[in-house]
Amino acid sequence: MTPRLKWIVLVGAILIAAMYTVRRLYYPAWFGSVGAAPEYGPQMTDETIANRLRVPPGFKIGLYAGASAARLLRFTSTGDLLVSQTNIGKVSLLEHDANGDGKADGSKTLFDNLSAPHGMVLHDGWLYIAEGNAIFRVRFDADKRTVDGKPEYIVRDVPVGGHGTRTIGIGPDGWLYLSIGSSCNVCIEDNPRRAAITRFHLDGSGEERYATGLRNSVGFTWQPGSGAMYATDNGRDWLGDDFPPCELNRIVQGGFYGWPFANGNRVPDPDFGNEHAEDIAVSIPPAHAFGAHVAPLGLTFYDAQAFPEKYRGAIFVAQHGSWNRSKKSGYKVVAVFLHSDGSTQEEDFLTGFERDDNVVGRPVDVAVGPDGALYVSDDYSGSVYRIAYTG
Repeated sequence: MTPRLKWIVLVGAILIAAMYTVRRLYYPAWFGSVGAAPEYGPQMTDETIANRLRVPPGFKIGLYAGASAARLLRFTSTGDLLVSQTNIGKVSLLEHDANGDGKADGSKTLFDNLSAPHGMVLHDGWLYIAEGNAIFRVRFDADKRTVDGKPEYIVRDVPVGGHGTRTIGIGPDGWLYLSIGSSCNVCIEDNPRRAAITRFHLDGSGEERYATGLRNSVGFTWQPGSGAMYATDNGRDWLGDDFPPCELNRIVQGGFYGWPFANGNRVPDPDFGNEHAEDIAVSIPPAHAFGAHVAPLGLTFYDAQAFPEKYRGAIFVAQHGSWNRSKKSGYKVVAVFLHSDGSTQEEDFLTGFERDDNVVGRPVDVAVGPDGALYVSDDYSGSVYRIAYTG
C-alpha cells in the first residue's frame, strides 16, 4: 500500500468514526433497535435454584426440564408442553409428568432447522408455528405426540430483521393474530405489518390490521370470561434509565398505542413527537406501566384453582430484563392485579435471576399447566421451571 493510499484509508476511517459518533450522540433514536445480541449462561442447577430463586411463602419452584434457548410455551390437550427454541431453530415437546416427580418425563424434537420459530398455537388438530418470515400449520396428533404431513404455509412475506420474534394466537373470535415488532428503536415504518398486531382467517386469508403503535408486543392473550385482549409492549431506548415505561396494554380493534410519536401516557417522543399532537391525543395509554427497560414478554391469566384466591384472575408477566440500563432491572416474573375501578397493582412473584447485576436467568414466557402450576421459560440458562402451591 502506497503512503498516499494509507493516508486516504486513515482519513476515511477517522471520518466514518466521527460520523458514527455524531449520529450516536445526536440521533440515538435509530440505535438500540433490537436490544442486545442473545446471551446464554450456564445451565440452571438445583443448587442455584435453591440459593437464588425466590417465590412467595407456600410456593415451591423446581426445574421442570432443560431446553436450550427456551422461549414460548404451549400445553397440548394431553398435558405435554411445547417449547419454541427460537435461536437454535427448534420446537420441542416435553412429556407430561406422569410419575409426579415435578419434572418432565422426557423430551422429543418436533421440528428442527426452522427459521427462528417463536409463536405456536394448537387448534382443531392443527399446530400453527410462526417463523421469522412466515406462518405455517401442520397436523398434530396430541396422543401420539407426532406431526403428520407436509407443513402448509399460510402467511408469507413476513418482514424479517429488527425485532425478530413473531408471536401468534387464536382469539375467542376464531381469528389468527400475529404480532410483529418494529424494525428500529424508533422510526416511521414503511411496512404496515411492523409495530402492529394483524389478524387473519385460519387459512391465512382476510388480512386485517387490528392494532397499531405497538413497538414490540412479544406477548398477548385474552382474559377468560370477558374476552378482552391484553399485550405487553417494550418501550424505546436511549431516553435514560427510568423512561419510558414498558407497558401492559388492553388491545381494542383499531386502537393506536402511541409509538413512535408518544411514550407511556401520551408523552411526546423527543425524536418523532413534534407535529403529531393529533396522533398523540387519540393514542391509548397503557393499562399498566412497568418499569423502564424491564422488557415484559410472555403473559398469561391465572385461570386455574390450585393457587390461592388472591392470584385467580391475575396476569403473570415474564420480565426478560434490561440490557441498556446503568443498573439492571426486570429479570423476574410479576403478578399484575386488575381492579374493577380500572386501577392495577404489580407484585413480584418470582425473583432472584438478577442480584447485584449478576444474572443467572432471563424469564421469557409463563403458562398455566393442567395441574394448576405455573411454568416459566428461561432462554438464558435454557430452562423451564415449575412453580406449584404447596400451602
